[in-house]
Amino acid sequence: VQLQASGGGLVQAGGSLRLSCTTSGNIFSINNMYWYRQAPGKGRDLVAIIGRGGDTNYSDSVKGRFTIFRDDVKKTTSLQMNSLKPEDTAVYYCNIEFRASRGAPWEDYWGQGTLVTVSS
Repeated sequence: VQLQASGGGLVQAGGSLRLSCTTSGNIFSINNMYWYRQAPGKGRDLVAIIGRGGDTNYSDSVKGRFTIFRDDVKKTTSLQMNSLKPEDTAVYYCNIEFRASRGAPWEDYWGQGTLVTVSS
């Protein structure tokens, strides 16, 4: 299984970016999909979750500005980020809970991150 996050870059404060996370490999079904971020010198923090039914949850710091999506046909997740602030600068990672076949145990997998830099 491989996850690849993309869409990061340099943007001015107030701008927008859309991150995407594609998957490949043996994935039968996906449960929750997550976006995390890690700012320089800090730990990895949860940003957003989307459940199998489309229910979402966000960290307080991004609520109202970020929106998480999922496409169960393409097995992808994306994160629309609006009204970006310098404190949103971080490497963003996607994570999924999946199983490789019916009845197999749930596993989680991390993708490589994508860097988002917001200038003031």
